[in-house]
Amino acid sequence: MIFEFITLILISTAFLCLYRIVVGPRVGNRIIAANVIGTKTVVVLVLIGFIYHSLYFVDVALVYALFNFIMTIAVSKYLETGRI
Repeated sequence: MIFEFITLILISTAFLCLYRIVVGPRVGNRIIAANVIGTKTVVVLVLIGFIYHSLYFVDVALVYALFNFIMTIAVSKYLETGRI
């Protein structure tokens, strides 16, 4: 019961980060908000895996976390230098 409640709270706060992506004053704020949404997605996937007693969700969460990290670094480097 508590894990479902926490999952709903995390999903609802992800929409606040989505607002920051759309309205963010600078590009850096938008990148950080997108990274926070990715992190929240990883946590929600792990919670869903715990709720349904399935390790597949944890595997997907680990791969998604890796992609989230690499994309954040790539976009940040592109914005700083202009090339990847």
